[in-house]
Amino acid sequence: MLLFVRFTRLGMSTVLIAHITFNIPYVILNVLPKLKQSSRTTYEAALDLGATPLYAFFKIIWPQIRPGVFSGFLMAMTMSLDDFSVTYFTKGAGIHTLSTMIYTEMRKGIRPEMYALSTILFLLALVLLLFMNFGPSARREKEA
Repeated sequence: MLLFVRFTRLGMSTVLIAHITFNIPYVILNVLPKLKQSSRTTYEAALDLGATPLYAFFKIIWPQIRPGVFSGFLMAMTMSLDDFSVTYFTKGAGIHTLSTMIYTEMRKGIRPEMYALSTILFLLALVLLLFMNFGPSARREKEA
C-alpha cells in the first residue's frame, strides 16, 4: 500500500490491483486441491493422440478444475465486496465501493436503499449456494 501512495495516483486501478493481490491466495487455495486431484496422464494421453495443448486443456483439465475455479471466483468476489480496509487505503477521491459507502453512511444514517441492496446481495448468494448444492449437476453426481 505504501508503494501505491508513493509512486502511483490513487484511483480505480489501484483498488483493482489491491483486490487482485489480496485475493490471489484464496483462489489458489481453491484451485490447487482440484489440480492435484486431476490426472496428468490423461492430459499427456490426449497430447499423444494428437490434441493440441490448448484443446487438451479445455477438454481434459478444465472440466476437472472448474469447480475449484468457480468457488475461488465466488470467494474472491465475496471478499472484494466486503473488504473495506483494502479499498479504504487504496482508493482515490471520488471512488466508492459498497463497503466504503456503508462506512461513510454510518455517521449520518444508512439509507433504505442500502438495506435493499444488502438484501438483494444476500438473496443472490443464497440462491447461488442452493443451486450449486442442489442443482442439476449435484443430482447427477449423487446418482453416479
